[in-house]
Amino acid sequence: MKQFLKEKILPLSLTAFIILADQITKAIIVIKWPLEPGTHYRFITQVFGSDFMQIIHVRNPAIAFSLGKNLPAQIQPVVFIVIPILVLGFLLWYYLRSNEFTAIQRWAAAGIIGGGLGNIIDRIFRSGSGGVVDFLDVAFFKFVFESGRWPTFNIADATVVVCCFLLFITMFISPKKNKMEQVQVKEQIDE
Repeated sequence: MKQFLKEKILPLSLTAFIILADQITKAIIVIKWPLEPGTHYRFITQVFGSDFMQIIHVRNPAIAFSLGKNLPAQIQPVVFIVIPILVLGFLLWYYLRSNEFTAIQRWAAAGIIGGGLGNIIDRIFRSGSGGVVDFLDVAFFKFVFESGRWPTFNIADATVVVCCFLLFITMFISPKKNKMEQVQVKEQIDE
């Protein structure tokens, strides 16, 4: 039981932390810098004294990169809320039942769950006010995005991206490491 708590439940503290940090930062943005009626964004400030990073209050009525914003209103709750809840539920179920995750992969999965739930909370409770609150705006390569800026995001978005990348990388590194360990064990047995 102690091992289960350490290996599987402890990383879920990251899930709770991400949800809390995400919702607190979004609440600060919404309360301190509300959108004016009829506007879709509000510039707040530059970070580090340059336009490399800016804080801008924006609402995203869809998912990443505003994908799906033109879907019919009847389909949007299914695509933006129900399907993500099912995917996160499956990930959590697999996370708790499986012993295949490494420690890093458990923390990455916990981060993905936290970030996903942070945005689902917005989609459910801010649906009437324009959608998910995004506020971090970063300069990016002009040849990638016409504006030269990465689409505005929030803590939940950043966590999901970083943790997915980490999970993806460790999935390719871990099997190689396990194979090397198996070869070493086999060599020791053969000696």
